[in-house]
Amino acid sequence: MATTNLSIYDKATIPNAKNFRFGIVVSEWNPEITQNLKKGAIETFLDCGAIQKNIVSWDVPGSFELIYGCKKMIQSQKVDAIIAIGNVIQGETKHFDFVCEGVTQGIVDLNIKFDIPVIFCVLTDNTKQQSMDRSGGKLGNKGTECAVAAIKMAAIKNLNRTSENIGF
Repeated sequence: MATTNLSIYDKATIPNAKNFRFGIVVSEWNPEITQNLKKGAIETFLDCGAIQKNIVSWDVPGSFELIYGCKKMIQSQKVDAIIAIGNVIQGETKHFDFVCEGVTQGIVDLNIKFDIPVIFCVLTDNTKQQSMDRSGGKLGNKGTECAVAAIKMAAIKNLNRTSENIGF
């Protein structure tokens, strides 16, 4: 369980994002959570130098559909990194387990198959309150943390660029 604010980051330790293009694929399920995560990610990209027109966002019906959405974005959008944003809350059945395992493995597979980092921003909490706390609540915003990870991974992906372009 996170015990610190996820929204705190040191810009001095993050490459400048102005030369990167980012994708965000967002689940429409639990929109009060996923839209807050998306907002945190976009605000962080912009704060770290990204240009608004270089942030592409697509919606998909649920977390399980994030995998296909990310794959299609990789194939069509020329992005440097993607954040997959979703939220699955434990219920009374094993559905939670199947969705969480499938999405996790699907995102792993995308990272292995393609040369575009896909960042896992799927909250898998026991309660809605836990998800609220991690999507702009008392524990900050996991979308912010994932945007920082996306920027750092975009820089690694583009190591062949000059050091001035990636902020190292």
